Amino acid sequence: MDLIERLLNKDKRAVARLITMAESHDPKVIEVIKKLYYKTGHAHVIGITGPPGTGKSTLTDKLVKALRKEGKSVGIILVDPTSPFTGGAILGDRIRMNDLSTDPGVFIRSMATRGHLGGLTKAVKTAVRILEIYEVDYIFIETVGVGQSEIDIVRNVDTTVMVLMPGSGDDIQALKAGVMEIGDIFVINKADREGAQRTKLEIEMMLDYGNLDWRPPVEKIVAIENKNIDKLLEIVKEHKNYLQQTRNLQKRRAQNLKHEVMDLIYQKVIDSIFDSSENEKKMNRLVEKVMTKDMDPYSATELALEEMDLKKIGHNK
Repeated sequence: MDLIERLLNKDKRAVARLITMAESHDPKVIEVIKKLYYKTGHAHVIGITGPPGTGKSTLTDKLVKALRKEGKSVGIILVDPTSPFTGGAILGDRIRMNDLSTDPGVFIRSMATRGHLGGLTKAVKTAVRILEIYEVDYIFIETVGVGQSEIDIVRNVDTTVMVLMPGSGDDIQALKAGVMEIGDIFVINKADREGAQRTKLEIEMMLDYGNLDWRPPVEKIVAIENKNIDKLLEIVKEHKNYLQQTRNLQKRRAQNLKHEVMDLIYQKVIDSIFDSSENEKKMNRLVEKVMTKDMDPYSATELALEEMDLKKIGHNK
């Protein structure tokens, strides 16, 4: 039985195998997705992001368990830092989610960032496609942290949940510069700590400056004690319904697909340049000239495109 047939027969091992192939850039996985792409798009994809230490894994664990009580199937992608020694995910499958790993209705996979600046490796998108074909109801993508370079999450999900905790005033100030805009729902975890209400007010004050049809709710929870998890899940469903009723789900997914196609084109162009050893030699010579100030970076770029017959790509209309 080939991988396509096994995937259609809901074989977990086939899913794991295909995601491994995606991480190792095996072109066979792309052929599988091409053939089965018509089965994608039915799962609601949720991004869980926020500063380290806010309890994102515990929150994900509790939300998934709440969905399982409703009989929903779930895929979880945990995006972890890359080990400098093995190149794999440092944290691996989170300890708190070990009991979920034996649940037949849950698929969990840790994936390393592998130095990707957006915090999400391109294999994550492929993994989402595979899980969609596997026909789960919900897909969670939990990021390693949050920062200006990690707003990539919004390009991969339908609903973004930003997780903060009391006393994170400095974090909130740091998030002001754009990252706050990606949150569809804000969660203050560990709300039994002092300052939870103040943190909630600070976030709501920042949201007052926005002019959005959907005003992001700010919910206080204590994930480890399962407090307000059901209420948070209802908010997630409300956002899902809002997206569907306003047709913003189609708009958001269309925008995400546009970014995905553009990223694939960009990667193909870069690969076509550096797959050639001759092109790489030309690039190294140009870099040397820039280093010695014999040429500026802009002239080097124009010359590189001209020599590699890619002048049209660098031409600004």
